Amino acid sequence: MFKILVVDDDKNTRKFLCALLHRHGFETLQAEDGLSALKAMDQYHVDLVVLDLMMPNLNGYDLTTQLRQGWENLPIMMVTAKQESMDKRKGFLVGTDDYMTKPFDDQELVLRIKALLRRAQIVSEHKLTMGNVTLAYDSLSVMRNKEEIKLPQKEFYLLFKLLSYPNITFTRLQLMDEIWGLDSQTDDRTVNVHINRLREKFRDWTEFEIVTVRGLGYKAVKNI
Repeated sequence: MFKILVVDDDKNTRKFLCALLHRHGFETLQAEDGLSALKAMDQYHVDLVVLDLMMPNLNGYDLTTQLRQGWENLPIMMVTAKQESMDKRKGFLVGTDDYMTKPFDDQELVLRIKALLRRAQIVSEHKLTMGNVTLAYDSLSVMRNKEEIKLPQKEFYLLFKLLSYPNITFTRLQLMDEIWGLDSQTDDRTVNVHINRLREKFRDWTEFEIVTVRGLGYKAVKNI
């Protein structure tokens, strides 16, 4: 059973999140601030951390930075009332894997947590498998039975990202930040070009498709 550490200085929020996660089969630990969270990390095995940003002693940004130093591949989700794009960008810059704003949809939160846990397993194995299709991270290749397509690095990372979180919509900004980096001069037209190249290369593959979510971005849909 996965164990999730919930870090928030609001007691009621912690209790609600833990109750929600328990209903979906997760074990939970609680911490009221960043310092308490670090102590818990030293004492227990934790599979994922859900944390707030505005906390006493050690805020969510600083906590994430320290977590990344000691637990490089630990999935981290920020759940906060801070909704400005600059707050989200800073969150991803310090190392969070996902960012949700309060109030949030309960089911979406659980789905995103499950996706992060799945992604963590994929990273540890360096491959993603869907039926007869395998994405090999080390060789930047996509294989189906005996057929193999090698991709340029950015195209592979983009496809790997989308297929790691099926049915989750990513904005062009999110994809640019993660694949090309926050300091890149890339604009959303580059993302569109790479998406179109992937669609062309895999147009005859029925196992998955990349769907445009009008006005938002893109998502991958598995057909197996």
